[in-house]
Amino acid sequence: MNIIESIFLGVIQGLTEFLPISSTGHLTLAGKLMKLISDTHPEQWTAFIAVIQLGTMIAVFVYFWNDLISIVKDFIWQSLIKRKSFAEQNINSKLGWYLIIGTIPVVIVGLGFKNIIEGAITKNLFVISSSLIVLAIFLAAAEKISSFNKKIENIKWYDALLIGIAQCLALIPGSSRSGTTITAALLLGFERETAAKFSFLLSLPAVLGSGLLELYESLKFIDSSITINLILATIISAAVGYLSIEFLLKYLRKHTTYVFVYYRITIGLLILALILFGVITK
Repeated sequence: MNIIESIFLGVIQGLTEFLPISSTGHLTLAGKLMKLISDTHPEQWTAFIAVIQLGTMIAVFVYFWNDLISIVKDFIWQSLIKRKSFAEQNINSKLGWYLIIGTIPVVIVGLGFKNIIEGAITKNLFVISSSLIVLAIFLAAAEKISSFNKKIENIKWYDALLIGIAQCLALIPGSSRSGTTITAALLLGFERETAAKFSFLLSLPAVLGSGLLELYESLKFIDSSITINLILATIISAAVGYLSIEFLLKYLRKHTTYVFVYYRITIGLLILALILFGVITK
């Protein structure tokens, strides 16, 4: 992997991590086209993706810094020090609990199926294209039936749990973490912007944890020739990711998610066509 390729992959990660179009799917497609994914050691590509995802998590930390400080401060004060009953806690403290509840499912599933997630099947472009199309259908359905009347202060523990369960589907490549969680939130009746914001906050514990774990486990694959490229890709993904968050939240205030539905179906069909005509292998 050269400098240009690492910059390109960093841009793709930053652009696609927060839009509901699957960063893993786009990175894997790019990796296949650029001949960067090893069939004998697919775990190296998984490690690379997990590490540059840390860049987009930095973007979440920076963008939502004030929100995160308020959540952590109020959670510690009202849940651990002052010890108010849950009903008496403010929305920031409750969000702390909801983020914990929403993270539990993906931790259980992620650790339980770790070997499968890191295996060759999760780099399979047929799986990715199918997931892109199937999730597009669910997202379109969510747009049709959602009431769009619930705000962040209306969230309940079962909403967080259901959205957290939906986040587990993001372990299937092509599904998209933001895509699955935003779709679930819309189905539960949340406003589009609120759905996206909670999706981004919920991504922090899971992606940060998996990224740090993969970073530790991938140290044996990282030598001096790839370290600079990996750092560069991570920095680029952070900068582009910040702009992507800002764009999506502003976009969803006035627009539907149908543009992402159409895009997912288009790119899914394009991948199938590339496989069919032998341009790339599954």
